[in-house]
Amino acid sequence: MKLVERFLKYVSFDTQSDETTGKTPSTDKQLVFAKHLKIELEALGLEEISLDENGYLFATLPANIERAVPTIGFIAHMDTSPDMSGKGVKPRIVPDYDGKDIALCAEENIILSPRQFPELLDHVGEDLIVTDGHTLLGADDKAGIAEIISAVAYLKEHPEIEHGKIRIGFNPDEEIGLGAHKFDVEKFGCKWAYTMDGGEVGELEFENFNAASAKVKVCGCNVHPGYAKNKMVNSMRVANEFVSLLPAEEVPEATEGYEGFYHLIGMNGEVERTELSYIIRDHDREKFEYRKSFMTKCASVLNRKYGEGTVTVEVKDQYYNMREQVEPLMHIIDIAFAAMKEAGVEPKVRAIRGGTDGAQLSFKGLPCPNIFAGGLNFHGRFEFVPIQSMEKAVKVIVEIARLTAGRY
Repeated sequence: MKLVERFLKYVSFDTQSDETTGKTPSTDKQLVFAKHLKIELEALGLEEISLDENGYLFATLPANIERAVPTIGFIAHMDTSPDMSGKGVKPRIVPDYDGKDIALCAEENIILSPRQFPELLDHVGEDLIVTDGHTLLGADDKAGIAEIISAVAYLKEHPEIEHGKIRIGFNPDEEIGLGAHKFDVEKFGCKWAYTMDGGEVGELEFENFNAASAKVKVCGCNVHPGYAKNKMVNSMRVANEFVSLLPAEEVPEATEGYEGFYHLIGMNGEVERTELSYIIRDHDREKFEYRKSFMTKCASVLNRKYGEGTVTVEVKDQYYNMREQVEPLMHIIDIAFAAMKEAGVEPKVRAIRGGTDGAQLSFKGLPCPNIFAGGLNFHGRFEFVPIQSMEKAVKVIVEIARLTAGRY
């Protein structure tokens, strides 16, 4: 089975995760896909294949040399984003893209246009896999899975390429921040690993946001509006006050690069009670801690005005910047950088304005930077992936395996 054939098969599985279920995997359909992958890995002749009840699938490509070489791993996630349906994906290949608009669904005027997505123009002349405009594609991260398996298959077919023991791992629930929570690092047994979960060709990332979630609860007092003076406390108005206390320019739509933000992702309320849901992000750990404390200070300001207990803030850390774990082991990055060069890819070392499983895994003792998988416009109907980008990712994996063996 070839790379593109694999990918097109994989996106036919609906593997959307769901943060409301409280179980692992969060949706049973992820296990259906995991079982399919397990059968495929068995057919490839891999060893030490295991699929646990939580949906974590591990396998081994044994070393083909006798000298001691560190065991390395490649990881991708099986779930797709809850942001848009991944059911009934109908992918289409646009050969030799000409730089013009692509009609995903002409009947409904759903158009993938370089005017809105100028990154399309970087892929003129390439073959793009797109959606029909009604679902996401699932390149995040089924492109990564297809690339890892294709690279391992290539290494098996070319024993002249020396490599050490290689572990591959496919996990559920990355899109809801839980992909690494039950990942058994000890069982995986690697010195280091790479997540194939980045976007554009050349991305090499070992910095990410420090991340937290915050629930802001506002308690009001509802009385008849005709007799409300000096009595009513409208929780929705207090909630709006809370929002106004946060810096208006420190939001996702006004920040870039290393700039952090407060992001209001949910609001639900009535006079008596209102809840706000936030995510807090910053690359700098000190600034990250300040952002969390500033939210509680805003609550204190409003409690002094409206009465103690009117506003409460519950903050939960989600993950941290992997740089502090990876930086002492920069040979991991050096190998990936060199592998890209060998594969004809110009490395683009940058900080992730987000997070990956690799961030959490790095803090669990498995240093795990992130490498491109080639897809763009993740989590929506305009997602696409150039076939040539996936092919380059396969070459990078093969080169990492070869170069790692060559250094020991």
